[in-house]
Parts: sequence; C-alpha cells; structure tokens
Amino acid sequence: MSRRKAYTRKKYFTVDEANRTLPLVRAITADIAALAGELQQRHETWQRIRPNKKQSGIGAAHAEELEQIQSELNRGAARLEELMDELRELGVEVKGLDGLVDFPALMDGREVYLCWRLGESDIAHWHEIDAGFAGRQKLLSELTPSESTVVTAK
Repeated sequence: MSRRKAYTRKKYFTVDEANRTLPLVRAITADIAALAGELQQRHETWQRIRPNKKQSGIGAAHAEELEQIQSELNRGAARLEELMDELRELGVEVKGLDGLVDFPALMDGREVYLCWRLGESDIAHWHEIDAGFAGRQKLLSELTPSESTVVTAK
C-alpha cells in the first residue's frame, strides 16, 4: 500500500554530492539491471509454456510450473519496485531498468539533470529536464550545478 506524503523534500545535487552518492546508487542500479534481466527471461519462459487458445487444457505439472513462474515474477516485480523506491528516497530519478538515472540539479538558476548510466565511473554529463539521454552534454567546470534543497507541495 502506498502512503502519500503531503510534502516531498526535493533534493538538488551538486556534482560532488552526486559522485559521493554513486557507490550506493551503483549497487542499487546493478541490482535493478540484473533483476530486470532475470524477470525478462522468466517472462519469456512463461510466454513460451503457457497454453494458447488452441490447447484444450494443461496437465497438473505444467500448471504448477506456470504458477511457480508467475509467483517468481510477482516477487521479482515487488523487489524491483523496492529497489527503485530506494533510489527515489535518495532523490535520484530512475530513467531505465538498464541502470540509467538522473540526479536533479540547479544550473544557472534552472533545474537540470546530472545524468549517469551504470558502467560510468562518475558523473560527467548533464541534460535539460526535457532533453533526455539524447540531449546529454559533457559537464564543464564553469557550469557545475550549485547545491540547494527545497520543499514542494505534492
């Protein structure tokens, strides 16, 4: 059950702060990417063995296997959501199950994202809020985002 908060603390990261958070973010995103891959494989197995409309029925062993896979998919999906919630609680936005995340930041008085992908050593890119990964730009020292935290109503 989801609990709604009246107010959410919105965190804006500096590059240094985002980089200090990376060890934990890296571990969580690695778990997300691995689990997402496992869930994809289980789903493909489930799709392959489930009965289609032409089949009249399935045997007990087959039904048990389908139930087990479905149970694993449900548990995995719940765990995936827990991991994504851990990142959200840190103030990081999940952009892809492949390990793509954004850190909200302020640059020249406007909100931007510091962009990081699993496998990268540190925060080295940013993009405008609406630009997405395709709009990534290399961070320049004179454009280093400033630190700020605000409270916004939800």
